[in-house]
Amino acid sequence: MESKNTNISQLSFALMLAVFCALGPFTVDMYLSSFPQIMSTFDTNASMVQTSLTASLLGLSVGQIVIGTLSDVHGRRTPLLFSMLLYFLTSIFCAFAPSIEIFIVLRFLQGFVASAGLVISRAIVRDLYSGVELTKFFALLTTITSVTPLLSPLAGSIVTSFTSWVGVFIFTSLLGIYLTIITLWKIKETLPANNRITSNFKQLLINYKLLILNRTFMGYALVSGVIFSGVFAYVSGSPFIYQNIHGVSPQVFSLLFALNGIGLLLASQLVKYLAGRMNPRVIFSIGLWYAFITSLTVLIVILFQGPLYALVISLFLFNSSNGIIGSISFTLAMESQGHIAGSASALLGILPFLLGSITSPLVGIAGEYTALPLGELFSPPVY
Repeated sequence: MESKNTNISQLSFALMLAVFCALGPFTVDMYLSSFPQIMSTFDTNASMVQTSLTASLLGLSVGQIVIGTLSDVHGRRTPLLFSMLLYFLTSIFCAFAPSIEIFIVLRFLQGFVASAGLVISRAIVRDLYSGVELTKFFALLTTITSVTPLLSPLAGSIVTSFTSWVGVFIFTSLLGIYLTIITLWKIKETLPANNRITSNFKQLLINYKLLILNRTFMGYALVSGVIFSGVFAYVSGSPFIYQNIHGVSPQVFSLLFALNGIGLLLASQLVKYLAGRMNPRVIFSIGLWYAFITSLTVLIVILFQGPLYALVISLFLFNSSNGIIGSISFTLAMESQGHIAGSASALLGILPFLLGSITSPLVGIAGEYTALPLGELFSPPVY
């Protein structure tokens, strides 16, 4: 039985790592309620604004591959420190971008360095835990980070109630400074020099080839990626669907969006409870069927133009499936990848953002006054 001190220590450590994990959601979610305002500022259309989201998702994807690999070669702490400094700078540049095109490029760079928080925190967890303990700790981490979708859109809404969308990126720049200080003060190196891989480029390619050819690893990675792509389609389309089609205010949109954090929180808590009591592959199967049924519900509600509450409930249920699949798929995929945890964590991380970068602009392809593209992207056969 775990001691009380051990539980407190794990919680404290998880809270610290959760701050770094939160960098991705804050980078993606915090400016969502500002989409119509940004469209007006740059005198552009919805698809171009959504492309800025795509750019940040691509940055988060590519960044995880590059920074995850660097963390296997040079350790976890140094790449994390430099990335947090660069996050501060790119956030400032985003705030004062002179055009939508430059803003899109800067969003890519911001996402690229933000990826360090995601990929390195997961690699640190794998450095320190394995087996059931890995499942429990990662579920605990997911539980804590599930609060981020509650906080990030609300924080963005609060900031824009006092200032313009520019204030959102000033806020993220301050977050970058805070995380730089945390890295210097609290983060210890978890990958000893004798466990690091060679910087030989050929060997790095071989490592990724072995991961890609590993059917078990890629199976879990692809399933998690496909579920996440549905979540990102919702993230991209919901600002226009809720505000333009259903006429809700930016503040109400933020509250509706934040509800999904509760679903993630409950689902990840369920995984933590079931870990050690049920075969993890059974938990994974339950999560997959749950995602299938709830995505079908979303499609039906949109096709039949259901009321706002029906859409909110169905999307809440679908997004909660990620709390199950995200936690357990990470554990199952990472079971035998301890020697290249950074690279494996990067590959696990890149697929959701890469697929999300494809689905995000498709949601707005028919304009900002229809939800049909979102319904089609939620079509269950994709699972």
